[in-house]
Amino acid sequence: MNNPTPKRAAKTLDKDLDRLTFLEQAAQQVSRKIAPLGVALIFLIVAGILGLGFTQNHAQAGIVVAASALAAYMAMNIGANDVTNNVGAAVGARAISMGWALVMAAIFEIAGAFIAGGRVTATIATGIISPSFLPDPQIFIGIMMAALLAAALWINIATWLNAPISTTHSIVGGVLGAAAAAIGSSAINWQVIINITLGWMISPILGALIAAGILYLIYEFIVYRPNKIAAAKRWVPVLNGLMMGCFTCYLSVKAVGQGFSTVSHSALLLGIATGCAAWLGSIPLLSRQAEGLENRNQSLRKLFRLPLIGSAALLSFAHGANDVSNAIGPLTGIIYIIRQTNLQNADFIPFWVLVIGAFGISIGLLLFGPRLIKLVGSKITKLNPMRAYCVSMSSAVTVITASTLGLPVSSTHIAIGGVFGVGFFREWYNNNSRRRMAYLQMKSSEWQVKKPKAVNVDEQKRRRLVRRSHILTIMGAWAVTLPVSAGLAAVVYRAMFALIG
Repeated sequence: MNNPTPKRAAKTLDKDLDRLTFLEQAAQQVSRKIAPLGVALIFLIVAGILGLGFTQNHAQAGIVVAASALAAYMAMNIGANDVTNNVGAAVGARAISMGWALVMAAIFEIAGAFIAGGRVTATIATGIISPSFLPDPQIFIGIMMAALLAAALWINIATWLNAPISTTHSIVGGVLGAAAAAIGSSAINWQVIINITLGWMISPILGALIAAGILYLIYEFIVYRPNKIAAAKRWVPVLNGLMMGCFTCYLSVKAVGQGFSTVSHSALLLGIATGCAAWLGSIPLLSRQAEGLENRNQSLRKLFRLPLIGSAALLSFAHGANDVSNAIGPLTGIIYIIRQTNLQNADFIPFWVLVIGAFGISIGLLLFGPRLIKLVGSKITKLNPMRAYCVSMSSAVTVITASTLGLPVSSTHIAIGGVFGVGFFREWYNNNSRRRMAYLQMKSSEWQVKKPKAVNVDEQKRRRLVRRSHILTIMGAWAVTLPVSAGLAAVVYRAMFALIG
């Protein structure tokens, strides 16, 4: 009998240990992928239990449970796909880590949904189709459930494919497709659809223009000034004040249920007072941050870090206020129909429904959100804290305005429009700004004395700062979202009633 030598036995033992280590690592990798799915399943169950607990009509309890679970599934998909709109710019500019960005976004998403999520929810619940045109309330319930399932499935597929799509397009397309499959186009409120479509077309352009305008002010008054640090100490507090003033005015308006056309003097004065306080409070803070910083752009990035984080938090709040309706709007309509309540009063959203929407978005972004961060944060155009601040601030202002007016605009369109606006503006500014040319010539003359290598201005002019390849890809994803979700909803509706009947 041949006994193995000690060396051979040691090698065999090492190989066995390596296999065990590999198996442990594989098991850990599998568990990391399975754990988020487990948490998501638990949340769906909790949402169904919430719906069951607050059901007054026990004959319809099964429908409420199913609709609550579908709304929770939709909300998690919204959080997974749309989180990139909120914090992608801040993470791409390296102003905040991925983990802290997700936590911050989750907190402000919940706040936005609870404080300001009602107005747009009413548009999704009652504005697209009118139950009064339907022969049977059960048809309205079927339309809304089919729309929820179809929209959630499409968003889930898009997230898996790393495609940032519009969740608003998805749910509106789902409602249209299911309604067309149920009774044709007679019950669809086409005037509301036209208004929503105009909002989709205008909002990315508006986001791009606001982002470009803010970046223009930053370039003209801060970046291309001889003393950058002194200019930043003067103007960054002003930007902070404007940001906080607009945010406070919006919150005070929502607190009394007003629209933008009826902003009270007290809300306006409160916004101005808060803005002035933020401006004055930022002055000593910026002065301390600026101590010892060199007169260079790298120093400006440090000074814009906190404003960028603040604008990203504001955008998360605005997103929660606007996009929570995509998940809970259909659920709200179903509940009102079951309770035989007038849907014209759908501005009042049951608290437990808001819980499902708010926490569903936050759970979705925490579990599955990081997949799309890089596209908006770094792949379209290079972002630093100053440019990312412009994107976040313009997106927040546009989404907040639309939410107050009751328009379910696409936060994805607005955020990506802001990114493209910043990139294209930089290309234009680099080729046409006299202030920038004069500044570079002044620096070039200084560097010729201190350094042998001068700045190659022609090379900077030729640089294309926006990756054109992403324009067609993103626009293609936008174009197919509504028809795909509509077609899928029509199929789901037909299959649902085929199984029932």
